[in-house]
Amino acid sequence: MADDTSTQDKTEEPTARRIDDARRKGQVARSQELSSVAIITTGFVTIFVMSSTLLQQMSGIYISHFSQLGKFPINVTNFYYLFQTWGLQFARLIAPFLLVMAVIGFFATYFQVGPLFSFETLEPNLDKLDIVKGFKRIISAKSLFDLFRDSTKIIIVGMVAYLTLRAEVDNYIPLIDKDLGQILIFGSKLTFKLGLRCAFALLILAILDFAYQKYVHKKGLRMSKQEIKEEMKQFEGDPMIKAKIRRIQREQAMKRMFQDVQTADVVVTNPTEIAVGLKYDSENMGAPIVVAKGQRLIAEKIKEIAKRFSIPIIEDRPLAQALFKYVGIGMQIPEHLYRAVAEILAYVHRLKNKAI
Repeated sequence: MADDTSTQDKTEEPTARRIDDARRKGQVARSQELSSVAIITTGFVTIFVMSSTLLQQMSGIYISHFSQLGKFPINVTNFYYLFQTWGLQFARLIAPFLLVMAVIGFFATYFQVGPLFSFETLEPNLDKLDIVKGFKRIISAKSLFDLFRDSTKIIIVGMVAYLTLRAEVDNYIPLIDKDLGQILIFGSKLTFKLGLRCAFALLILAILDFAYQKYVHKKGLRMSKQEIKEEMKQFEGDPMIKAKIRRIQREQAMKRMFQDVQTADVVVTNPTEIAVGLKYDSENMGAPIVVAKGQRLIAEKIKEIAKRFSIPIIEDRPLAQALFKYVGIGMQIPEHLYRAVAEILAYVHRLKNKAI
């Protein structure tokens, strides 16, 4: 995610679109340590739980094959046959363990990144062949952190192993009087205890590493204010173009409204600042509708059109203010204004009858 923009200027949190773009490219926060610890722990637990069955099957394989070694002449063909037979039997024996660890490894990664399929990380990148950039990666903060993490891991595992083995020191000498089977049981239990303790210690480090990887990943996706503006411009459109479109839309709406003034039955004013054109058709309308309204210059334009087409202009300050405030263009008037509007329309009707 590095670019020519200084990282000091990237102080803004990444947008959802930036995060999604990085995810599509396979750039996600993931700790390899967490997956490794999950696999190792699962392997130890599985082997310990299945140790008796595993030991019996391995013993059966050894006994079966070693008892038949004297029956075959030593040549390449027989050696290949024995090798193939043993290999298949051992493969069937360890296949369930490998399958379980593979499944655990998959879910450990899935837990960190969720459903993700990206092939962009497999595409060849010539920047990786750049010696200068490669040297910078070697001495980067990430490489120093990896060195610190791996050194800490070695130290902690060493301390856990030392303390575990030291705690069992009193049980070593009595092993002299034990048979091979008991020694193997003691050794397997000690190995399992050691493995679990080391895995638990590594799990803590893996969780901390995962938190750090998330922090580094999010920090690497930070954006400058200019990048956010550019993204908004790409995603939502150029603000100047959007403003121009809105202006054109307002002009067209205004033009249609001025044309609709010609169809009004009356224009109600307050009288100088507000003008509202009303239209009512008793056969097709449930209530009068507002066909035009405006303030100041627009109100003057509405009155000018009304005079040109001989539409009555009635002064009613409260009604004009109520219509302008509560009724949109093309909407029917509310019930609480029926009476006042009916009186205006009745008055206009009487004027038309007198004119006739």
